[in-house]
Amino acid sequence: MNKIGIEIKWALLFLLMQILWMTMERFTGLHSIHIDKHYIVTNLIAIPSILFYVLALLEKRKKDFNGKMNYQQGLITGLIITGIVTLFSPLVQWLISNVISPDYFSNMIAYTVAEGKMSQEEAEAYFNLRSYIIQVLIGTPVMGMVTTLIVAIFTRRR
Repeated sequence: MNKIGIEIKWALLFLLMQILWMTMERFTGLHSIHIDKHYIVTNLIAIPSILFYVLALLEKRKKDFNGKMNYQQGLITGLIITGIVTLFSPLVQWLISNVISPDYFSNMIAYTVAEGKMSQEEAEAYFNLRSYIIQVLIGTPVMGMVTTLIVAIFTRRR
C-alpha cells in the first residue's frame, strides 16, 4: 500500500474547509439573524466538499501512481480521507458548537419552535452537541463513501 501523506493532507484541508465554512455561516448571520436561510445555504458546502475529493484523487493519481490510477486505488484513497475526516468530525463539531458558534443551538431551537416546525422538546432533543456528533459520525462516512464512489470513476486513468 502506498504512503498516505496525500490522504492525510486532504483530510486536514477538508476539516479546515468545514471550520472556515461554519465560521463564514456564523459571521454572515446564518446562525442568528438569517437563520431562516441556513438550511439552504449550508447545503452548498457540498460543492467544495466534492471539489476537495476530486483534487485529492487527482493529486494522488499524479504523485503516487505516476499519472495512472484504477478505480480501486481511487476508492481506497477516498475512503482513507473519509476515515480520517470521520475520526476528527466530533472534535470539529465540538469546536464549531462551543467556539465558533456557541449560540447556534439556542438560536435554532428558538427559530424552529417559533415557526411551529418542532415542539420545544423536539427541538432541544435535535439541536444539541450530542445529537450533532451522532449525525456527523453517521453522515460523514456515508457522504464520504458516496462521493468517493462517484469521484473515483472520473479520476481513474489507465
